[in-house]
Formats: sequence, structure tokens, C-alpha cells
Amino acid sequence: MNATTASTGVFSPQRITAGPGFSRWMVPPAALCVHLCIGQAYAFSVFNLPMTKLLGITTSTPDDWKLTDLGWIFSIAIVFLGLSAAICGRWVEEGGPRRAMFIAGVCFGSGFLVSAAGVYAHNLWLVYLGYGVLGGIGLGLGYISPVSTLIKWFPDRPGMATGMAIMGFGGGAFIASPLSVWLMAQFSTQTHTGVAETFIVLGVVYFCFMMVGAAIVRLPPAGWMPTGYVPPAQPKTLITTRDVFVYEALKTPQFWLIWWVLCLNVTAGIGVLGQASAMSQEMFPGHITAVAAAGFVGLMSLFNMGGRFFWASVSDYIGRKNTYFVFFALGFVLYATVPYSGGADSVGLFVLSFVVIISMYGGGFATVPAYLRDMFGTRYVGAIHGMLLTAWSAAGIFGPVLVNYIRQYNVDHGVAKAHAYNHTMYVMAALLVVGFLCNLFITAVNDRHHMVPDGSDAMRMAD
Repeated sequence: MNATTASTGVFSPQRITAGPGFSRWMVPPAALCVHLCIGQAYAFSVFNLPMTKLLGITTSTPDDWKLTDLGWIFSIAIVFLGLSAAICGRWVEEGGPRRAMFIAGVCFGSGFLVSAAGVYAHNLWLVYLGYGVLGGIGLGLGYISPVSTLIKWFPDRPGMATGMAIMGFGGGAFIASPLSVWLMAQFSTQTHTGVAETFIVLGVVYFCFMMVGAAIVRLPPAGWMPTGYVPPAQPKTLITTRDVFVYEALKTPQFWLIWWVLCLNVTAGIGVLGQASAMSQEMFPGHITAVAAAGFVGLMSLFNMGGRFFWASVSDYIGRKNTYFVFFALGFVLYATVPYSGGADSVGLFVLSFVVIISMYGGGFATVPAYLRDMFGTRYVGAIHGMLLTAWSAAGIFGPVLVNYIRQYNVDHGVAKAHAYNHTMYVMAALLVVGFLCNLFITAVNDRHHMVPDGSDAMRMAD
């Protein structure tokens, strides 16, 4: 593609720059079209138990896939989410959100189709490649594509903007969980579970909706500001008015402290989300059926989505650092409460604890782009955010591994399945204490890391 084509093509930033009269409130629906689709990742746990019975249909056979093996599908997808976001962050910033949304739709949709082929062939590695690698790349590109765009459209409310940008990711499972269960029921027969056919339908439908988002997204004109908005003359202590170059941010302790803040917050929640359906059924046998568990996953998705918008909006008033203090302190109490709810056979307390936990888990994702904007400025926030999502990749391994393997260890040593998750909950609570300490040490970025006033990529050198 030559320079002329790149500057005038359908994907170019110039082509999608908004004209006079364009409403910025058209951009959040574009973000939701993408994030509601890729948010299906949080509902993938509804496939885990059916995929352990692909051969046995009603019960698992020795040749069926084990739950611990299937847990890696979600982990691989999250790893590639973080890697693609980190590697392609500048590419997304330079090429604009439409190109990124289009490629994300192609990868995410084709990931389902390849996974369907893996299910038909009973080849788990093909599922790893499809949903894990291709789908994970689609997740990463789709996740970061609208974030910096919405921050630019909403400089007056960056927390709310990032909440809108990724609230759909948290809410995707609210649609995908019951839809997937219903589709599997429609396609299942006495000889197969309907998983492969469900993957095909979801891949096609999600691709189409993501293309709608790519078609309607727009960038603001250079220098655009909302009518009546005046940037504050005196910014707050942890909010900078200057920019830090994308790779210079990696040299700051603030980036790595925020990296650990996100990683620990996500680790404590992602393992639960990845096994929410199976965990709820095993902790409350006879009380929570497969259909009820799918409803629980959907309810968690609703709070995940609502928490993203709610907590990110709250952070505009109390600050990002204080918001994370709430996440870690309250989360510690709630995780420590979960084993008690299981021992007391209290489904209500179990559900209440986890929906609040998941609201803060989602709120952490939605608040962190604004946290980065406060620390490093707006110019490279999308690319810096992409690199920070490697924390999500690491958590995508740590969380499910902690939940799955500690559970398996307990079961192998005679612990009843209803109590096999107790030790994991205490480990998660301890991780939140470490996250609280990391957040405590975050201060303003040193002046030597800021870019020179002319806006070039050169850095201000220390005196």
C-alpha cells in the first residue's frame, strides 16, 4: 500500500476524522459493538463442562478432554490479548480505530471457526490455536482500539469515557452465556454436544457486529474540545498536563507499580470468571444447576459491565488512586467471606460477594486507562495502555492456574469439591493486600520523563 492510498483509504485516520456537526455520543455505540462481542471471553466457562463430554456426550470418557486442559484455552486467549495489545499499541494509534476494529473482527470471528474445526476433529491444539491465538489477537486489538479515541472525545470526563469504552467487554457474557447454552441445546443430539455448531454461529454473528462498530467510529478533529469545556489551570497532584513518550513510560516506576496493581487485581478475579460456572455448581451441588450457573455467569457479567462504568465514573471524583484503594480493601474482605458462604450453604451470600468483587474487577479495567492518562498524558495513552495489558496476560495464566490446580490438588487429597476452592479464596485475598501496597507507593512522574514542550519525541534530560 503506497502513501497516497494509506492517507485516503477507508481505514485511514483522515477518512474517519469527524466533520462539522458530528456528535461525540455516536462513538460509545461503536465501542460497544466491538466490546460486547469480544466480551464473550468471560462466558467461555459455559463451554468447559460440555467440552469434557465431547466423546461421552452424557459423561466424560478417558479420552475426553480434562477441565484442567480446557482451562488453558481461556488463559492462552488472555496471553495473546496482552501481547497483541502491547505489540500493536502504536500501530493502533497511528492507523486509527477503524483499521484495528476490522482486523480484530477478522481474527475473533475466524478464531471461532478454527476452534469449531478443532472440536470436530477432537484436536485440542487446534482449539488452542483458534480461540486462544487468533481469538486472543482479536481480543487485544478490539480491546484497545476505542480507548484512546474516547479519551480524546471526552477530555472533560476521562474516567467515564474509559468506562464507556470497555463496559461492553464486561457485559458481553451477559448476552453470550445464555445464548451459548441455548445454541448448544438446539444443536445437540444423541451423538454430539452442539459445541462446534455453536462456535460457527457465534463466529459469524460477532464478525458482523464488529464490522458495524468499525463503520461508525470517528476521530475528533485536531485541537477539538467540547463546547464550554476549559481545561483546569491547576491540575491535581497526580494528573499531568504534559506527555510521556510511549517507551519512556517503561522507564518509570509508576508504570510498573500500575502494572502490578492491574495484574494483582485481575489475577484475583479472572480465575473465578474463567471457572464461574463449574465452581458455582461444585460448591453448591443440588442447589445450582447448569442453567442456574449460566444465569450466575450472566449476572456476574452484568455487574462486570456496570462496575466498569460506575467505578470509572466515581474515579473522576475521588481519584484513581483512592478508587483502587477501595478495590483492594473491600475485595480482601469479600474473598475471605466466600469460604464462609460455602460452609454455611448460603447461595445468596456467595452470589452477593462475587457480584461486588466482579464489579470492582471490571472497574479496575475501566479505571486504569484514566490512571495512565493522569500519569503519562493523552498523546500516547493508547499505546501505553496496550503495553500495560501484558499484566492482564500474566494474570490470565496466574488466576486460572491458581483456581484450577489448587482445586485439583485438594480434590486429589480427599477434599470435597464443595470445599476445594477455599484455599484459593484466601490466596486471592492475600494478593489484594500486595496490590494495596503497590498502589500506596504510586506518586507523580518525575519531570525528566516528560516530552519537551514542542511535542517532539525527544525527551527532557535531567539537569
